[in-house]
Amino acid sequence: MLLIPCPWCGPRDQSEFSYGGQAHIVRPAEPAALGDGEWADYLFMRDNPMGAHREQWCHSGGCRRWFNVKRDTVTYRILAVYKIGESGGEGEGGGGAP
Repeated sequence: MLLIPCPWCGPRDQSEFSYGGQAHIVRPAEPAALGDGEWADYLFMRDNPMGAHREQWCHSGGCRRWFNVKRDTVTYRILAVYKIGESGGEGEGGGGAP
C-alpha cells in the first residue's frame, strides 16, 4: 500500500487517488503547426526514469483536487508533494522540467 499525502486532506491510502501521468508536460503553443511525429511525441512520449520522477495525482476519492508528487520509482518513496503551480524540490532530479 502506498500512503499519499494530499496537500489538502493529509495522508490517505493510494486507493483514493487517480494517477495522471508525468507532471510538467507543456502543451505546444501552436498544435496545428506540429507534424504527426511531433504531435505523437507530445501525446505519447514520457520519461521513465529509475529514481526521482514528478507525477500528477488526483484525490478522486476525497477533495477531487489535482496535485504533483515527486516519487522515487525504485523504492516508491514519496520525496515531495506540492500543489499545481508550486515548485517541488528543484535541483533534486527527475521527470521533466520543474
